[in-house]
Amino acid sequence: MANIPADLRYTKEHEYVKQTGADAIVQIGITDYAQGELGDVVFVDLPKVGAVFARGDVFGTIEAVKAVSELYAPLAGTVTEVNKALEGDPALVNRDPYGAAWMIKLRAKNTAELDQLLTSEAYKKQIGQ
Repeated sequence: MANIPADLRYTKEHEYVKQTGADAIVQIGITDYAQGELGDVVFVDLPKVGAVFARGDVFGTIEAVKAVSELYAPLAGTVTEVNKALEGDPALVNRDPYGAAWMIKLRAKNTAELDQLLTSEAYKKQIGQ
């Protein structure tokens, strides 16, 4: 059973969004369910700080032993920070997807887009939990 924290928002593509409390800055990563489906993560390709994405744009890729998957921006915005820890230890995604393995921080163009993302209950239904 995957860990689905109630305080996060989710996409159908298995990214999560965590509000940081800072002005329109959100933290984005992949869900516990997604990392479990992928298996052992061996590489994460993330954008540079300053990159701008529309909602739904591909912002990077994650490579596991089984497959390579694209990562999608849950909100439109500008990348303010990239998690450098994943360069040296991509398997962090398997160990701590909601904590140390966040991928990017994004300054959301429109925080109202958060309301269009899935709640934890809706995400649980989507993945059959």
